[in-house]
Amino acid sequence: MATRATKSGFAAEAQDKINSKYDAEFAASVMAWVDMRLKRGGQPGINTNGSMENVFETLGDGFILATLMNILGENIKNVKREKMAFKKMELISQFLAACERYGLPKTELFQTVDLYEKQNLNQVVQCIAALGRKAHTKDGLGFGPKESERQSREWTDEQLKAGQNIIGLQMGSNKGASQAGQNFGKARMIVD
Repeated sequence: MATRATKSGFAAEAQDKINSKYDAEFAASVMAWVDMRLKRGGQPGINTNGSMENVFETLGDGFILATLMNILGENIKNVKREKMAFKKMELISQFLAACERYGLPKTELFQTVDLYEKQNLNQVVQCIAALGRKAHTKDGLGFGPKESERQSREWTDEQLKAGQNIIGLQMGSNKGASQAGQNFGKARMIVD
């Protein structure tokens, strides 16, 4: 992890607000899912403690995340524990790219510095939870609620035209209503 100066003022308040959203119990359940997937993939297990320190120490170099994506079927090449900072950040970036290929929208992802510099571990945990939800649709061994599946409907032109003649209940009734005889204000006179 790169060493940064201690935050103060508004930056410290913003960081405290970000850190206050972190839920250690939820993080522990996400880490337990990662542990289960790693063991099923023939890898050694990890510490499933949900504390910020453990999540950072376990996932901070990107090795576990890249290994997880290889187990889920995304091919990340040259996955090994690295010592150099840019190699660790590159591995985290490859994990994020693999998440996009797996089907996660960009809004569910985190920034590389969120994990590597311990800026927003809550977003990291949310991203892994979203990956678990997506895994339900791929192989059934997911985490959390299963994502809903798209149900597209096909309507014929006849059905669409039939719906144009129906007045919804939200609009009230048109029985006996007309605009005949309405006259508001003075009529527009072109010549006085």
